[in-house]
Amino acid sequence: MTISSSLNAGVAGLQANATRLASISDNIANSSTYGYRRVQTDFESVVISGNGVNYTAGGVRATTQRMVDQSGSLVTTSNATDLAVRGNGFLPVAQRVDLNVNENDTQMLLTSTGSFSTDHEGFLTTETGLVLLGWPANPDGSIPLNSRDMDDGLQPIQINVNQLTGEPTTRMTLGVNLPATGTIAGAPGDAQELAVEYFGNLGISESIAVTFTPTVPATGSSNEWTMTLIDSTDPGVVIGEYVLTFDDARNAGGTLSNVTTVSGGAYDPATGDLIVQVAGGPIEVQIGAIGQSDAMTQLADTFAPVSITKDGFSVGNMTTVNVDGNGFVHATFDTGVTRTIYQVPLVVLPNPNGMISIDSQTYAPSVDSGSFFLWDAGDGPTGDIVGFAREESSTDVAHELTSMIQTQRAYSSNAKVIQTVDEMLQETTNIKR
Repeated sequence: MTISSSLNAGVAGLQANATRLASISDNIANSSTYGYRRVQTDFESVVISGNGVNYTAGGVRATTQRMVDQSGSLVTTSNATDLAVRGNGFLPVAQRVDLNVNENDTQMLLTSTGSFSTDHEGFLTTETGLVLLGWPANPDGSIPLNSRDMDDGLQPIQINVNQLTGEPTTRMTLGVNLPATGTIAGAPGDAQELAVEYFGNLGISESIAVTFTPTVPATGSSNEWTMTLIDSTDPGVVIGEYVLTFDDARNAGGTLSNVTTVSGGAYDPATGDLIVQVAGGPIEVQIGAIGQSDAMTQLADTFAPVSITKDGFSVGNMTTVNVDGNGFVHATFDTGVTRTIYQVPLVVLPNPNGMISIDSQTYAPSVDSGSFFLWDAGDGPTGDIVGFAREESSTDVAHELTSMIQTQRAYSSNAKVIQTVDEMLQETTNIKR
């Protein structure tokens, strides 16, 4: 029985070391595979109780585990949508072939890195057929509220590179200095004119003609101007008329002291805003609060549009797409405008090593890995997302080669045990001869 158990232990040793060599060979073969997480093989002794003084060899058992929580170093690339996770967390992806079956019922897989590019349908996909998942943004670029412990809200990120987009103007600021000498007795009373461009609902460029007419008194200085606004879509209609009175006191000289609304939306002295109606809808115009010099002023003898700003933009073509550290996917257009179109969360699990390993360096959550949670990248326990980067393999070739030498010696030793047991059995057989 003891000799037989020695033979079984030797065979178990051969099997265990063969398993370890298989994991070593896999690690070395994938030493240049982006995102590969090495496999570790551990041995466990098997103990069988013996009778009396006779010891019965139980042998050894090999167990393997993929060390998903051990990441590799990052290397830079030239592709903006080459993504890698720096720190804790995984990118949510799905198999591209699943989208052709049921786009609304794809299985979420996890990976730590990927080289994504748009395919023929615009999906951000890797060469191995993994499509990046994210939450679509609202038209204003905000991300709606989504469930964080389920993947129902995640959708395949689809980029329409031929997309045209525009945004109407809803707010503008008139930072204009009016000449103080224009309201002094004897001034010529010349009106100052200004055209401010805005974009309509269809991305068409229009303008608001703003005219400042001074009130010239018989004596002294009035410090008063009449501002009229006319929309270029209907030049015969005044959309707003306001009487602006400026302060000439020492502490507040040149700032607005009063605004009288003749027509158009009422002026708010606290915010400095007024609203006018153009053909496409209301536009909020900032002319400055009472006593503040942040917009309209009346100083010196120069008419100067010092700061004219507005939101909205004309129609433009999408040129580039990038992902920032917080997972927001930004589309940049040839008009210079950038819009947020998706957000990619990072997935965190209690036990990453318990996930199920799948091809192409992807993993599926399991009972052993625990329940996942979708975090904003850079928030909570997560790291951030790095563009223009890939994660290298976590394999240390020098360590694997050293382990291979040890495994080879152990395998040879177990083979020697089997050879020795065979010789002992042969001697036992020869006793009866």
